[in-house]
Formats: sequence, C-alpha cells, structure tokens
Amino acid sequence: MTPETRGKKGKPAVPGTKRGEASVTRGRITRKPLISKTTKSAKTEQYSALLRVGSYSRSTEVAQVRLRPDEMAALRLVMQSLNLPSVSDALREGLRLLSREAAEVAASEEIRAFYQGAPAPTPAGVLPATAEELAAADEIEW
Repeated sequence: MTPETRGKKGKPAVPGTKRGEASVTRGRITRKPLISKTTKSAKTEQYSALLRVGSYSRSTEVAQVRLRPDEMAALRLVMQSLNLPSVSDALREGLRLLSREAAEVAASEEIRAFYQGAPAPTPAGVLPATAEELAAADEIEW
C-alpha cells in the first residue's frame, strides 16, 4: 500500500480518502449486519447468549440432579458412544442442545408473529409446499 492509501497506524483507509483526512469512520471500513439486533426478541437474544457463553465462563456452579436408574444407564450409554469423559460433560452437552432447541423455537415464534399467520414467502422460482409434501415431511424420522 502507498502512504496515500494507508490510514492511521498503518490500517487501510476508507477508499477515496487520503492519509490524515478526518472521516466519520476514522479510517475504518464499517459494515452493517444484514439483520440488526433490534429485530431479535429478548428471548432469542438470551438463548443465543447461552450458546455463546458455553466454554467462556470462568466460574462454575454446582447443580444437583436426580436421575432414575434407567436415565443413568441411558446417560452412560450416550457417554460411551459420544466419547464424553464425565457425567458433567454429558450434561453440559445436553444443556447446549436444549439451548439450541429453545433458540430455534423462539426464532420460529418470531417468524410466525412477523407474518401474522400468512405463509412465509418462498425464494424466486421455488413453489410453495403442498399439503401432501408437508404431511410426508412430518412422517420422516431421523
């Protein structure tokens, strides 16, 4: 980069500006997100924050849980198949999945509320699903 195309401290300047010129962005190119945070509900934000926090928290809390023998056997089987070293790791993974599910439910409720009962629009060239296709999709098991 030439000196004219560099901003302060060697960072790229906004295209079309010269070194030392004052601009609203102060020499940085800024981008706006496609979806602003104001469109998300507080509930969706809380669930999203739970998903982000995961391994970043520095303190821990103890939570007691009572499991029936069949639930504990199922948990041990899951721990073996997913190669999880401890019950705590298995329960954390379960909580992470529950948080993801709750975020998806909250997002679907927001979409339903936004369209007020009308079907969501489909992309150009895509036909809406028929009642038979929706019923067949409901029958599919993972």
